[in-house]
Amino acid sequence: MDVGTVVGCSLGAVFGVVLFAAYKLGLLYRLFHKAETKSSRHGGESVAEVLRAHGIKFVFTLVGGHISPILVACEKLGIRIVDTRHEATAVFAADAVARLSGTVGVAAVTAGPGLTNTVTAVKNAQMAESPLLLIGGAAATLLQGRGALQDIDQLSLFKPLCKFCASVRSVREIVPTLRKALAIAQSGTPGPVFIEFPIDTLFPYHVVEKEFSPKGTPKGIMGKITAWYLHNHLTNLFAGAWEVRDISPLPVHVPQATDQEVQRCVELVSRAKKPLILLGSQVTLPPTSADDIRKALESLSIPCFLGGMSRGMLGKDSPLHIRQNRRDALKEADLVLLAGTVCDFRLSYGRVLNRRSIIIAVNRDKTQLLKNSDIFWKPTVSIQGDVGSFLGRLSRGLAGHRFSEDWPQNLKDGDKVKEKANRAKAEEKTERHLNPLKVLHRVDELMSEDSIIVADGGDFVGSAAYILKPRGPLRWLDPGQKRGAFGTLGVGGGFALGAKLCRPDSEVWIVYGDGSLGYTVAEFDTFTRHKTPVIALVGNDACWSQISREQVPLLGSNVACGLAFTDYHIVADGFGGKGHLIGREDESQFDKIVKQAQRECRGGKAVLLNVLIGKTNFRDGSISV
Repeated sequence: MDVGTVVGCSLGAVFGVVLFAAYKLGLLYRLFHKAETKSSRHGGESVAEVLRAHGIKFVFTLVGGHISPILVACEKLGIRIVDTRHEATAVFAADAVARLSGTVGVAAVTAGPGLTNTVTAVKNAQMAESPLLLIGGAAATLLQGRGALQDIDQLSLFKPLCKFCASVRSVREIVPTLRKALAIAQSGTPGPVFIEFPIDTLFPYHVVEKEFSPKGTPKGIMGKITAWYLHNHLTNLFAGAWEVRDISPLPVHVPQATDQEVQRCVELVSRAKKPLILLGSQVTLPPTSADDIRKALESLSIPCFLGGMSRGMLGKDSPLHIRQNRRDALKEADLVLLAGTVCDFRLSYGRVLNRRSIIIAVNRDKTQLLKNSDIFWKPTVSIQGDVGSFLGRLSRGLAGHRFSEDWPQNLKDGDKVKEKANRAKAEEKTERHLNPLKVLHRVDELMSEDSIIVADGGDFVGSAAYILKPRGPLRWLDPGQKRGAFGTLGVGGGFALGAKLCRPDSEVWIVYGDGSLGYTVAEFDTFTRHKTPVIALVGNDACWSQISREQVPLLGSNVACGLAFTDYHIVADGFGGKGHLIGREDESQFDKIVKQAQRECRGGKAVLLNVLIGKTNFRDGSISV
């Protein structure tokens, strides 16, 4: 190799290194995109503009300095800012809005502990398949990893919980990153997404410049290099920041069953004599409306068990809705359609399914679709696709087909026998206080027809799931499906807040155990400040009863299970609500007190009914682990 070639190669290598350095330092980008140093605009405005373009009406938060520009900008654009007393409540409220509105729920919290406080709620949203955007503050881009206030590795924390995680590194990245995240949250199997916004991407140029500028004249070569680097970084943060960008929603991908899959299911279902549908929460996801799903189910005329958010899909008293004896029905059915229902512990991991039955499984998520199918059950047909759309196409394929009315009638007769026994048990006298079953039956009869029920608890809520009847679609909210596989407590305050904001004219009830109430009783302050009156029904038995029921007979101790008959009604008064204590001596006045609570709620007061309840054996044998 001659000298000229060596020199040429060396110059080429040097040029490549220089070019790469210029690219990394943003010098090449800034040849065509300038930083508007005199502009008073800030990154929070870009966030707000994208959220408004995506139909976001609420942002739930617990305020922190890192995210102030986002909150202020959203308020200016008409997006309602709702601040809570705990970050988890903000995420739970966003989750509820996502479920009830068909849009993405949004929560914004500050960096570090603000974000770590949301972890349980984000995990619950992941398992409940709720499209949710979590916005987090973060330390300035140049200070991350250097010991700045509330600076931790937030992305590593949320990557296992979210479908998409990103850290915005310049103001110009805000719009495309948000659009991408919002589309991902709703596509495929919906779920949470997370974006962190370093504080220097949110405040105006002149504010950030003050933090970057050296305090005095730089001295020496290193001082001058450092000053240049800081100024270059600042300029790159804002280069191209305010150029016009598309803020409209990106397309959302929803998986669909193929025509061949639907046709095969039509043929299988048409030959069934005793078909059964197990409906899960996925059925409520867009794009199919709840009303169209109800019509499809009524057209199919197949008896249904409803779980999670699908509760109420057929109304309060549909002849197709079967509520009791599910295990027996599954043994007898010759075809079972798992429509968004998962074979986890709630179906004994699939062991309750009859091996001779034809099993059709439909789910957007492949892992959930086939969960435990390699051990205890095997689907005849498995379809990775949208449940609601599938039911509509199945009903159209079976138009005109009629099943025998004997099968659903026999199941309904079984319901009546079981419910009659439950009614009888509700009339039994407990050793002390009120019978919880009777309390729930009375409340079910007194609830308004537009009520939304939020379930947050263990034993008392487990009983409520059998007794309270949701009045219609999207009128039952729990963590997942009958508390879900995650078994989350503490959703009540947030879910009720989101529900009341979405349906301000509806009567919103939170059914609390006295244990779960402790997580969010402070949100009565939020209900008062934001004028979102709800009614909390607290089953107060001074115990973590769902745990105690197994722990005492198995291990001989009630340690850590005992609580007190606390005056929770006085706590509600202290937060600006209205509390009522109901004990055995008030039994004859129970209806009167509940009706008074309903009037107070309509008058703008959040109400807490502290109902002292006794023990029954209704839930003996229920699962707590």
